[in-house]
Amino acid sequence: MLWVLFLLVAWGAAAISCIRLCLAAARLAPARSGLSRAARRTADGPELTLYETAFLAGGPHRVADLALVTMHLRRRLLLAHTGWATVVDPDGRDEMERTVIRAIGPHGQSPIPPVRAAAAAADAVRALADRLVAAGLALPGGAGTDLASAVRAVRGAALLVAVMGTAALLTPGREQGPDGSGVPVLVWFGLPLVLTLGVLAIARMEVHPYSSWASPAGQRLLDVRTAAADGREGDVLEAVAVRGVRAVADPALRAALGGRGARNVP
Repeated sequence: MLWVLFLLVAWGAAAISCIRLCLAAARLAPARSGLSRAARRTADGPELTLYETAFLAGGPHRVADLALVTMHLRRRLLLAHTGWATVVDPDGRDEMERTVIRAIGPHGQSPIPPVRAAAAAADAVRALADRLVAAGLALPGGAGTDLASAVRAVRGAALLVAVMGTAALLTPGREQGPDGSGVPVLVWFGLPLVLTLGVLAIARMEVHPYSSWASPAGQRLLDVRTAAADGREGDVLEAVAVRGVRAVADPALRAALGGRGARNVP
């Protein structure tokens, strides 16, 4: 009866992941409702700035990456492939640039990872987030992160149920169900599979898209900006804001932002 253990694992994974998703959706529902009302009031506002696009697409760290790339391309900062940032022009053009310069420190040189972390946690990024939340375009505190993680957990549970069912079919002594009623084994595994797939279908209808940062209204604006970026060639900053540092074509700059560590001072 080893297959009974597989059944217990399948039911446990399905139940826990589905409950987690339901709780995450319930916690997010009041925020989404309030943000929808705020978004309707700002629907006719101006289009997203690059920093706003970066936040909605990737959160605070995406904003920090955009600031670093902007300063590097405009020769106000040198990002070396060794993973160090060096200040070239100490006069930042906006609050985000001044935040990056402060994060680098008085010596004008620092490894990039701590600069990125400090910039992402700075007041300038928090103020940007607050403005987007107030406008109904962002979820408070990245509240969508839990929801996206819960959806992935349910998907993983559905896959696990299928694997456990397959393993049960290959296990001797599977002729009867756990209650001796003769119910086929696949029926017992079919129930948690139906549960997980049903919860995923409901989640897709009720709370999709599963963005970590953008509200539904913010996601719609972000989709418009993404479509514009896809149709525009050569705009590195737009690409970084939408897709992150993987959109950078320069291998040296991509290596500098890839977090491979600062081996030596450039």
